[in-house]
Amino acid sequence: MAVPVAFFALFFAYPVAAIVGRGLKTDAGWQLGRFGEVLTDPAIGQVLWFTTWQALASTALTLLVALPGAYVFARFDFPGKQLLRAVVTVPFVLPTVVVGSAFLALLGRGGLLDETWGVRLDTTVWAILLAHVFFNYAVVVRTVGGLWAQLDPRQEEAARMLGASRFAAWRKVTLPALGPAVAAAALMVFLFTFSSFGVVLILGGPAFATLEVEIYRQTAQLLALDTAAVLTMIQFVAVCGILAVHAWTVRRREATLKLVDPARTSRQPEGAGQWALLGGVLLTVALLIVLPLGVLVQRSFATADGFGLGYFRALTSAEGGAFLVPPIDAVWNSLEYAVVATAIAVLIGGLAAIALTRRAGRFVRGFDALLMLPLGVSAVTVGFGFLITLDEPPLDLRASWILVPLAQALVGVPFVVRTMLPVLRAVDGRLREAAAVLGASPWRVWREVDLPLVRRALLIAAGFAFAVSLGEFGATVFIARPDNPTLPVAVATLLGRAGELNYGQAMALSTLLMLVCAVALLLLERIRTDRTGEF
Repeated sequence: MAVPVAFFALFFAYPVAAIVGRGLKTDAGWQLGRFGEVLTDPAIGQVLWFTTWQALASTALTLLVALPGAYVFARFDFPGKQLLRAVVTVPFVLPTVVVGSAFLALLGRGGLLDETWGVRLDTTVWAILLAHVFFNYAVVVRTVGGLWAQLDPRQEEAARMLGASRFAAWRKVTLPALGPAVAAAALMVFLFTFSSFGVVLILGGPAFATLEVEIYRQTAQLLALDTAAVLTMIQFVAVCGILAVHAWTVRRREATLKLVDPARTSRQPEGAGQWALLGGVLLTVALLIVLPLGVLVQRSFATADGFGLGYFRALTSAEGGAFLVPPIDAVWNSLEYAVVATAIAVLIGGLAAIALTRRAGRFVRGFDALLMLPLGVSAVTVGFGFLITLDEPPLDLRASWILVPLAQALVGVPFVVRTMLPVLRAVDGRLREAAAVLGASPWRVWREVDLPLVRRALLIAAGFAFAVSLGEFGATVFIARPDNPTLPVAVATLLGRAGELNYGQAMALSTLLMLVCAVALLLLERIRTDRTGEF
């Protein structure tokens, strides 16, 4: 546990604490009165209210749309199921700025709806809610569907035999068993939407701001570090509460159910109702996920001279002044950063997962929650904290390229832990004991017993960490240098500049990033097992 604890203390707790200290501590002492001043500010109150209610609305809408999909993926067997599972997961690993770009191309000015029916939804709350459902659909499908596939259907069939209606059997047998998984999925969706940044920044315009967007505005535009520090603490407390409840639901799910092989529970759809349900889910996926991504690709090829590669060719030139280097360099920068970030995340997350399987108790549960904090605590605060803390020897890293992978690895570690932990816990401890009795050292036990059993989970964890690192935006928007931009930063920069060429280049870069993420997800589905964690 020492290495992960040291990593999080140095590159997460220290920068966040430094930002809070810089904002609230003066020569006269701690200015705790700023909490009252900020919380009573009507503008900040509006931000807090919007952050909360849009997260609740996004969560409810995501559950409503995605739960039928979770059932279809869990219980039905149909051609192309594996490919479709990868397709619905692509949005989850896409950078939020790419999600914003896709919905801007669909719902914004000059978008598909605007050109077809004269309807614009950008700068409205509906665009934000739809983008959040698009982004989090896979969270519900994988979290709830993964458990649903392992519930023994004979229990519900027994209730039907005893006279219960189909709905009563589902409500009294299946729903209570699914409750912890639904709660865990809902909490994760609420966490992601509560701390939403890129989607709201691009689609919301000046009229809407979440806590994360307001922290960015107070930090980067107004330099009001005291207000940003108060908002960071509010978000931190809220996220800690959400993660505590999430950890409780996960323990309930792991402790109370006897699961079966998913291969025994899936079957071909039967009857008109089941085929209609499958068709409805396929239509939902087509309209909610495939259509925005398709429009994004279409916009990247639709130049003023007709369809062609003009925007992609423009990426090879630095003319226009958006960057000091050609925008295409952002692709190679992002790939290099993501590879290094993946290596760091696998090392830190792997050690943490191993430690969590060996020990129990409140301290370890607290450590487990700590590992999840980067998913909800302000990435903007972390990125800005890097600049003001890692600026003195022996850790003067402001001019070093390693700063970006370190920030990306913070977001990748939770995915490594959540992917590897269930698989490591499933390894029979008697195998390790037998190897130890036969004289194997702890290192050899891990190498010859654990590693062969968790190799697939390790590859999947690395794949998720790579995809997530590739799309990290909140922290890297502060620390990525103009001569070494990352793909998400390049997309956001281009979208923020006027002109058709800048917009087209943003669409082209978004398309390239989407393709990289899609390829990574397809490879993961080929090696996926049914016990590779929550994601």
